[in-house]
Amino acid sequence: MHRGLVVTAMLALAAGAAWGQSPPASDQAEQVRALLERVEQLEKRVAELEARPAAASVTTAAVTAPSAAPNPEVQQEAAKPEPSHQMEGHMDQAAVRQMEPHYPNLQIRGFADMDFSATDQKGTTSGFNLGQLDLHLASALSPKISYFGEMTFTAHPTNYTVEVERSIIRYDYNDYFKISFGRYHTPIGYWNTAFHHGAWLETSIDRPEIVKVGGTYTPIHFVGFLVEGNIPSGGAGLAYSVGVGNGRGDTISRPGDAGDNNNNRAWVANVFARPVKLYGLQIGASVYRDKITFAGGRNFREWITSAHLAWTRGDPEFLAEFSNVNHRQYFTNVSTNNPGFYVQMGYRLPWFEKTLKPYYRFEYLHTPENEAVFTNLDLVESIFGLRYDISSYAAFKTEYRRASRLPGTPTINGLFLQTSFTF
Repeated sequence: MHRGLVVTAMLALAAGAAWGQSPPASDQAEQVRALLERVEQLEKRVAELEARPAAASVTTAAVTAPSAAPNPEVQQEAAKPEPSHQMEGHMDQAAVRQMEPHYPNLQIRGFADMDFSATDQKGTTSGFNLGQLDLHLASALSPKISYFGEMTFTAHPTNYTVEVERSIIRYDYNDYFKISFGRYHTPIGYWNTAFHHGAWLETSIDRPEIVKVGGTYTPIHFVGFLVEGNIPSGGAGLAYSVGVGNGRGDTISRPGDAGDNNNNRAWVANVFARPVKLYGLQIGASVYRDKITFAGGRNFREWITSAHLAWTRGDPEFLAEFSNVNHRQYFTNVSTNNPGFYVQMGYRLPWFEKTLKPYYRFEYLHTPENEAVFTNLDLVESIFGLRYDISSYAAFKTEYRRASRLPGTPTINGLFLQTSFTF
């Protein structure tokens, strides 16, 4: 490529000297012969330069190529502004150099939200909440090795908490086998790995109860290693993920970031399909197993099974996820099941450039009276909401919620507002 560029450039200069000065007809034959000799010399010189390091070849060629006696006409032509096609060639080379990958190449993306809530629940107050600042850090370390990190800053009544939500280094061997190590969002069900922490990513203001950050029903985070990839399946679009690591910690809403609290590893397996002919559809199932150890030596085996169906085209949008958390105490052998699910439907209206999306979500969660791991999580809730995309990077959401927690307790009504954005 360098040889062609140099020869082309010198031919352009020489041709400009020959024809730009309009020499007499008797001298044209001599000019052509001289040009041919110069081209031959330049080709030999370029061949020598190509054997040298690529970084020095272009510069050296530009300085040392005219080894023959200087031609006043060529020098005069070279002093003129560079022809446009040569300038385009130099620009193309610069663009190619910019497009070449450089490692590491850190990229930062952020999400944030501002919230307002007002309910008729006794003991609560209305007001604004700064929400959560979420930073995504992504960096390729080589063509096959990459790093991803996620950090959140969350406002609380007395302070802010900083949390490392995800910290993952991954090796991509090919599309069928990718292995990574770090802290993940546990690949159980759909929502937990589809939307993560940025509120702008999801249609609604908040997550469903069964995958709520800080909740106890689903282990939101997982520390260990994960193998994932595609499954050769033609148009079925099958994929999988299998992981082993630390399960729930002493506080069951958190994983064992600094080590497991028992000599038992948790494991998770997830398989799903994204049919090529039904773009936007995902169907999948997950299973998770762990051993939970409480202070005092109480141990429980935990089985979580989950299935989901998602259609994310937006007109309409349909998300449904069902989970069951089974706990069995080791010594008494008492077993309990905690079922939970949500169904969310939305439709992006065709007016106002499709910026409006009304939606509805129904949630259900039940814990039996003899459940020994969870405190009572019973919930029946309906949410009516509207999302308005102010721009491609900001949205305004409003929701009315009607929820009941325990049989015989008052129904709670609430109004929730949020502005969320990405930057």
